[in-house]
Amino acid sequence: MGDATQILAELRSGDDSAWSRLLELVYPELRARAGGYFRGQPASHTLQPTALVHEAFLRMVDQTGVEWHDRAHFLAACAVTMRRILTDHARRRRAAKRGGAWQRVALTNVVTPSVPDEIDVLALNEALDTLATLDERQSRIIEYRFFAGMTIPEVAHVLGVSTTTVDDDWAMARAWLSARLSEEAST
Repeated sequence: MGDATQILAELRSGDDSAWSRLLELVYPELRARAGGYFRGQPASHTLQPTALVHEAFLRMVDQTGVEWHDRAHFLAACAVTMRRILTDHARRRRAAKRGGAWQRVALTNVVTPSVPDEIDVLALNEALDTLATLDERQSRIIEYRFFAGMTIPEVAHVLGVSTTTVDDDWAMARAWLSARLSEEAST
């Protein structure tokens, strides 16, 4: 059993002191992945990778009754939480500017090259919500791969499917997302 899995088992058994050990263990990885979201962003960007990770971790600590089984499940939950934080932040900024500047996030290596490296987080969120109505698993795969940087085997483990299924769905979801975001950008 991995270190994170052991710590998560301690949390399930009621050891609240395990949170600090979990943070120490997963923080560098989450921080590095969050840093990837902000590459190419202006220095004046109001949300920074460190703040994103801290906010996500605080929200994770506040959840009660949730039992993460292992590192992959915890990272999947972090992906969902970070997506929500980024989307909420973009909505607040858009509302503050009355439809002004978009909140952009780099999608390097996530979508096909026909989509710009930076896209509107709100457009991404809406596209993922739409994809979820068409194919929930494909939406989760994009969410886990992009927001948590999870590997194909990690995603397969969390979703309980084969790596081949994840590879196939990943390709289909990227193509669909590329077309959808290109369509959004042209309107």
